[in-house]
Formats: sequence, C-alpha cells, structure tokens
Amino acid sequence: MRTVVSSGLAILMASVATPALAQNWGGPTAIGDGVTLDPIVDLRLRYENVDQDNPVDDADAVTLRLRAGAELKAGEFSVLVEGEGTLAIGNDYNAFPFPAEDQNRPYSVVADPENIELNRAQIAWAKGGNGVTVGRQRINIDDQRWVGSVGWRQNEQTFDAVRGTAKFGPVSLDATYAIGQRTVFGIDAGGRQAYDGDFIFLGAGVKAGPVNLKGFAYLLDYDDPLMAAHSSKTLGMLATTSLPLGSKVKLDLKASYANQADWKTSARNYSADHVALEGSLSVQGFTLTGGYELLGSDNGVGLATPMATLHKFNGWADVFLNTPAAGLEDVYVGIAYGFPTMQVIPGLKASVTYHEFDSDKSGLDYGSEWDASLGFKLGPVGMLAKYAKYDADGFSVDTDKFWLQAAYSF
Repeated sequence: MRTVVSSGLAILMASVATPALAQNWGGPTAIGDGVTLDPIVDLRLRYENVDQDNPVDDADAVTLRLRAGAELKAGEFSVLVEGEGTLAIGNDYNAFPFPAEDQNRPYSVVADPENIELNRAQIAWAKGGNGVTVGRQRINIDDQRWVGSVGWRQNEQTFDAVRGTAKFGPVSLDATYAIGQRTVFGIDAGGRQAYDGDFIFLGAGVKAGPVNLKGFAYLLDYDDPLMAAHSSKTLGMLATTSLPLGSKVKLDLKASYANQADWKTSARNYSADHVALEGSLSVQGFTLTGGYELLGSDNGVGLATPMATLHKFNGWADVFLNTPAAGLEDVYVGIAYGFPTMQVIPGLKASVTYHEFDSDKSGLDYGSEWDASLGFKLGPVGMLAKYAKYDADGFSVDTDKFWLQAAYSF
C-alpha cells in the first residue's frame, strides 16, 4: 500500500508540473481564445497525537496529503479533474474507527488512512448566480451541519451528484441529487469507502432586509446495509444575520430548527428535533461566541448527521461523531483574537472554546471539553496548532488531542 500511495503522490505532483502551467504557476493560463487552464495544488502535512484513557496505545500520526489537478474553463463552461493521495510516515496509529483488513492497529484512532483516489471529476456551467455541476464534486451547504466535505480530515468527502443553483432577485434555490457518498476512509475501508443510495438535498432562501432565511430538506435513502439505519428525512429552517453596531462592532446571529424522522430503508421509528442558536460579537479584533445545540432523541434513537463535516461541531476531540441514543445538548462559549498589527507573524490568530455536554433525555452528564488553536502564516504556508481536552466525567473516556499542521495551496 505504501508503494502505491508514494507512486501516486509522485504522479499527482508531475500532473501539474507542466511547462504551460509553469508560465503562470498558481493562476489561470490562457491556452486559447477565451480558454484557460488553472492548476490545483493543495499540500498539507500534519502531526496528530491522541492520548486516551483506554487500553490501547497513544496514537502518533504523521500524514502528508496532496491534491493535484486542473480546471479547464471556456466561457461559461468548465471541466475539473483532481486526484488526492495521502501518505503515512510511520504506522503508530489506527486509521479506521471500525474493523478493516489494513491499518487496524492497537492504537487510538486517527482517521487519515493512506489513500490514492480520484477526488473530483466534474463538468459545470455557471452564469449570473445560476449553475449546474455534474460529476464527482465537493458539496458544502451552509455551515456544513448536514452536508459537507469533511475538510479537516486528510481524505476529503465528495459526492457523485448533479447539483443546480438558481437566483431570482432576493430568492436563491439549491437542489442536489446524489447517488454516491465518497467517505474519508479511503480505498482500504471495504464497504465503507463509499455508500450508494438516493440522496436529495433541497434549499430555498430569501434575503429579507438584514436577515437571510432558508428552508431545507435532506432526504437520505441508503442502499448499503451498513448505513440503512441512517436513512432519514430532515426538514428545517435556518435564519442568519449580521448587524453592525458601530464602526468596529458587529453582531452575528444564527438560529436553526429541524425535525428528523426515519425514511425509506431505515428500520427505526423516531422523530427527533435539532435546535442550533449562536451569537458572535466582534469588537476591536476580539470575537466572543456563545451557542447552544440540541441533537434530540426519540424512541432510543439520536438524531444523526452522517454527511456533515462533524469536526466543526461538538468539540474537536470528536467524541460525539455519533449522537448518543439519549441525544446531545452542547452549550459552548468561546473567544478568539486576531493580531492585525503583528507584522513579524502575519495572520496570527488565537482561539479558546469551552463545551458543556449533556443528554437530551434521561438527565445524563456527558462531560466537558476545552479547545484551543493558534494559526499564522510563514510566507505562503499556513501554520496551525490545535489542542482538545475532553473530560469524560463517566461517559466515554478522557481524551487529549494535539495537532501541528502546515498547509500550502493555490
């Protein structure tokens, strides 16, 4: 496997190192009348340590991820092809949170397996806010709570789908029909490499003064027995606004409600609610954030978001990637600060967030978590350090995670 991935990464590198692209490295190159070719390179090196209070050994994962490809544009049409490869430097981690033939080792999980794949291959048309994209594509909807690319993991989640968007004055429409969910687990994950089914994502939004309102529907009908229980129908509303309160003060607000029920191939019988409330106040470079999220429970089933970018929600320790049967309540507060005058370290930004976790039903205490990050730029390279400390308080196990990352893309 390591030889395959190493060779694949070399091929991906060579695919963008052509004389034509070198003439304008990092930007579109004209190759004809109204035709451009734009290279894609996204390189990320990461160290991840996982220390858990369980019988397995701590994980130390060093992984290198490369995405490389190109986008050809001619007027309103475009064709994009992108490969993705991940190489592990060492094997002191378990790449899969489930039994698998390869890379299932006696260490804590870091879900970044070695992998080489076709990440995106799409044809698109776009004009004036309207567009259609067909093929294997990245889909991030709103804040990625329901559908996202799972960008934090080295192997990206993509979809085999057709997606259309339209805009009529203040009204926007977004509709997707997908037949495949390409997961982050890669080519050695067996049936979990990808899930087939009939997946429909619908959204309709309108701008009403300072408020953006959107209704949405997510209809997931999985063919695969591994995921049939997650077939579901989710209907909801989302409202967001950004209010300037002065020359250097801004208030951002978000409120969302949804209901999820069993659908099609699901053998479950439930109807659970989702509530998300968040406010962020930006003052003099500081951002203060407070929020509440409920992933409800009904009939012993917790609301699920199997296509979401889960690392963005409910703590960076990723303890709640699967909602507990009794549901989940997450109350959180955080502070972030950017250092605009710090010219020695450009782009310097720090953040700290605290989460308090409880169940929706049965009055259970799920513990708490501290998350912290520090990011900055070294020339064109983005640097990031992150830390998550989860205190189980009798639920799950105490978990500490630490990351160091360097990323470069154009």
